[in-house]
Amino acid sequence: MKANILKKALAEGKTVFGPFCKILDPAVVELAALAGFDFVIIDMEHGPYSIETVQQMVRAAESRGITPVVRVTENSETSILRVLDIGARSVQVPQISTAEDAAKVVTSSLFYPKGERGMCRYVRAGDYTAVDKADHFGTTNENILTIIHIEGVKGLENLPSILKCEGIDVIFLGPYDLSQSCGVPGQVHHEKVVKRMEEAVALARKSGKVVGTFVETIEDAKKWEKIGVQYISYAVDTGIILNAFKKITSGLIKN
Repeated sequence: MKANILKKALAEGKTVFGPFCKILDPAVVELAALAGFDFVIIDMEHGPYSIETVQQMVRAAESRGITPVVRVTENSETSILRVLDIGARSVQVPQISTAEDAAKVVTSSLFYPKGERGMCRYVRAGDYTAVDKADHFGTTNENILTIIHIEGVKGLENLPSILKCEGIDVIFLGPYDLSQSCGVPGQVHHEKVVKRMEEAVALARKSGKVVGTFVETIEDAKKWEKIGVQYISYAVDTGIILNAFKKITSGLIKN
């Protein structure tokens, strides 16, 4: 089984970048790869994806050598299992607020002895049984990347206990939901939000965890990288395209 190159890069201390995707066409994944991004986050929580569409996006990512991460709709065994069975080996789970929530992610994502992920080898993840079952069930765990979203004050307050959960690879801080939880919805640069995020990054890094977050500008990406964030989601495909279009039309109108 091929190694999860995104998990490997993070373990080596590298900083990685990738956009959220909401556009259904697999071409957008190929474009992200051709542009040089390290990963794409296929967004089932806020995007219009079905499991069939996600499978095509995963195939497109693999064909172009970029890592597909799937953000599932919720922290449920079935939601996580289905994206793993179609071949995604990096899963991002929203709305984690307690250590129990985090433990559930691990249980759903990994096979015994680390978890209780449902076992089936007649799926794309097992090459439809072309891979020996001992290999599939025995080595898959080491290539699964688990990413959890801390998106509210409750999650930050419980961060010390969440960090003790073995099997979680990345702590992702969601600035928009956090801003709402802090009482300043949408103000992701508000001092209340930034202060809490900086404290969370320091605590997670001290515990040896990789930290991720979402940014919308190159300046913010550089800022959070300097602070210690390795897994940086840079904006969303729809917004990136809209801004590129607007830049073009603004230039045309001025001319």
